[in-house]
Amino acid sequence: MIKNDIINGVGEAASISRQKATQAVETIIEVMRQSLARGDRIELRGFGVFLVKPRKKGIGRNPKKPTDEVQIPPGFTIRFKPGKDLRDMGDGSNVQAPVDVPPAEPGPGTTPEG
Repeated sequence: MIKNDIINGVGEAASISRQKATQAVETIIEVMRQSLARGDRIELRGFGVFLVKPRKKGIGRNPKKPTDEVQIPPGFTIRFKPGKDLRDMGDGSNVQAPVDVPPAEPGPGTTPEG
């Protein structure tokens, strides 16, 4: 799924124009981006939590010259912790077939045979 798929889904679910759906999705993403940049935690009940975690400094290696060591500075990374509902989907007990979703069309350069 890509951002366009989310925009289309929001537009259809809310019965709004593509332009308004695009604005809504872009706004949500921008607010989340700003929040994570400040180091805030984002909790979406039933979905999961986005966390900003510190990353330790370390020593890396150049893949082309494994003897060369490279200092990796400390920084931050974003982690996603799935919520219970999302975790439970993995065991197959909550998985339901999508309703009223048309089959995906093959992309450019693909053949129906696979």
